[in-house]
Amino acid sequence: MTSLPLTPTSAATGQLNCHYFNDGLCHSCTFIETPHHDQVADKEAWCAEVLADHSPDSWLPAAVGADRDFRNRAKLAVGGATGAVTMGILDQDFHGVDLRECGIQAPQIRAVIPTIADFLNGTGLAPYDVKARRGELKFVHVTAAPSGDLMIRFVVRSQHGLDVLRSRRDRLMELIPTATVISVNLLPEHKAVLEGSREEMLLGDSLRMNLDRVDLHLRPQSFFQTNTEVAIGLYNQVAEWVDEIAPASLWDLYCGVGGFALYCAEATDQQISRKVTGVELSEQAIESAKISAGELGFESRTGAGVEFIAADATEFAESNLGTAERPDCVIVNPPRRGIGSRLSAALEESGIEHVVYSSCNPLTLAKDLDRMPSYTVERARVFDMFPHTKHLEVAVVLKRH
Repeated sequence: MTSLPLTPTSAATGQLNCHYFNDGLCHSCTFIETPHHDQVADKEAWCAEVLADHSPDSWLPAAVGADRDFRNRAKLAVGGATGAVTMGILDQDFHGVDLRECGIQAPQIRAVIPTIADFLNGTGLAPYDVKARRGELKFVHVTAAPSGDLMIRFVVRSQHGLDVLRSRRDRLMELIPTATVISVNLLPEHKAVLEGSREEMLLGDSLRMNLDRVDLHLRPQSFFQTNTEVAIGLYNQVAEWVDEIAPASLWDLYCGVGGFALYCAEATDQQISRKVTGVELSEQAIESAKISAGELGFESRTGAGVEFIAADATEFAESNLGTAERPDCVIVNPPRRGIGSRLSAALEESGIEHVVYSSCNPLTLAKDLDRMPSYTVERARVFDMFPHTKHLEVAVVLKRH
């Protein structure tokens, strides 16, 4: 496993100082004034309190990365005026607050925000006015791979905005040669969401997220953890746990673009027989996972197999847990709402020996564990995926008793 240190790895020393926070312009990093190590200790204590009724046999030390320059995806609201846009957030009066120097964004994202702002100023498109319900430019999403490659997404209100940006695609490619994916998303509705359902690709189709052992392929609407360094630590930790369990067959439910499944398959010796099945509702995510599996050559490896299926995780489990296809171990990585009563019940009744649960919400994790009394928590570890906030990732190993 690629372990993570217990102190921030940033080359900078001392507490992160943010002038946006100090000036009262942005309070997204709620706990930025608390030393990072104290933040982590508080998260560990809170997580242990929430899971007190399911106290693990052992808590591993928290996995901690840098306290700055860590965020690989910026979701920037466009404000300001035509020809003078801001890129950052909207305040309580829906005025634009420019955050182009935000210290938690990856440096390659910070570097291109002024260029994107200048590009948008040159289009003549107006930022969307929330109160007046007019204008075009709503958001810009920028995702950075470790290689430095970028995915840039523009969210606009109408076809006119799409047409203008499409006509200036070549200029944007000249300005930002590291952009390997460019798309425009249409969000005509007036509602508090970050994207609509229609996406038009202007360049490429997926961003190659080159991690330490696996390359994942992110499409514009793909989910990936926003902290690459800590995500790698999480993938490696789960792969290490799975190798210790040594299941002959493994399911990765809510697999997304295949991170856990591919790490667990990659960790297996080529002569060890392990069937890995990833299940995810998004067909695009499944196609991306299949590309990564093909690049790793799993089709030709002796004794190992990787399969990805586009399906609802709960329905898939309910249909297959009572058959000969039942796995020896299951990984679940659900959204904040948890796996819910149906999947919890299916796992409880399955007889499966081990479950590895990665959760971004300890509160729903605790509720799901309440529904699975046949399992005890063997080990647990906090992953500080979101410094300066209350949010965290926690992974646990469950064993049937």
